[in-house]
Amino acid sequence: MKVSGFSFIRDGVKLGYPFVESIRSALPVCDEFIVAVGRSDDATLATLRGLQEPKLRILETRWNEQCRSHGFVYGQQKMIAQYNCTGDWAFYLEGDEVLHERDLDSLHRAMAHYLDDGEVEALAFDYLHFYGDTRHLHTASQAYRKATRILRNSLRAIAPDGLYWAVMKEKKWHGGRNKRRTRYPRAAALNLPIYHYGNARHERYVQRKAETGNQYWSEKQAFSSSYGDLDAQQLGSFSGDHPALMTDWIREHANPELRLNPEHRLTTRERKHRINARLERWFGWDRSKRHFSLIRSWDG
Repeated sequence: MKVSGFSFIRDGVKLGYPFVESIRSALPVCDEFIVAVGRSDDATLATLRGLQEPKLRILETRWNEQCRSHGFVYGQQKMIAQYNCTGDWAFYLEGDEVLHERDLDSLHRAMAHYLDDGEVEALAFDYLHFYGDTRHLHTASQAYRKATRILRNSLRAIAPDGLYWAVMKEKKWHGGRNKRRTRYPRAAALNLPIYHYGNARHERYVQRKAETGNQYWSEKQAFSSSYGDLDAQQLGSFSGDHPALMTDWIREHANPELRLNPEHRLTTRERKHRINARLERWFGWDRSKRHFSLIRSWDG
């Protein structure tokens, strides 16, 4: 079994991402790791070259600044790295996502277990979304709780944006016209967490991200410039331990303390998610968005 890790990054140092920690957390289960590095205004490229990691393959890219809809430029960069993967599995980690060292053995065994199970096209992780600091979690249904990050590398799939994959279905003829459609991949749930630190960064980095990132979403403000304006009922506490390699990053780059705005007024969307939360408590539902079809569950 060969596993190809991959990611993309631009201005990772300036924006405070733990992209080095992310890559290092996955290297023990990867045979190669491809990272597409966009032309940056900081030391991101030099930092990656300085790792002198034999498994690491760097692809220098230039972002399409004209692509400003639905974050598709992120999908483009994701696919550039993915299409250079040569393994049986393509394992995608974003620059703010980190694996815990205690889960690596189970993860490797799961990939080996499902390697010859052709019905399983992808593997899905649970998510710990830190918010405002490293002691709070965003738990509302709007924060995806599971997501596929490992894809069978022989699968014909595209990335509409940086978040998920769409599998190409067979062509069908409708009224003399040739139509091609997509579907979500069929996945096995790993029941293993990914630690997501993008919204645990110091607030100064969040402001920079909003300034640079929102230009790629013409229809909405995808990135907030602060943490304070959020419904407190969407948050939970985290009392577990972080991956060991995150120790220095948490001390130097994480936001020290979440401070919510006491005068924040609930948005229509937040009221909707309060209703979802009640339905989940009453009926045991999970109303979060899933970009995959669940067909297996790993218990190894």
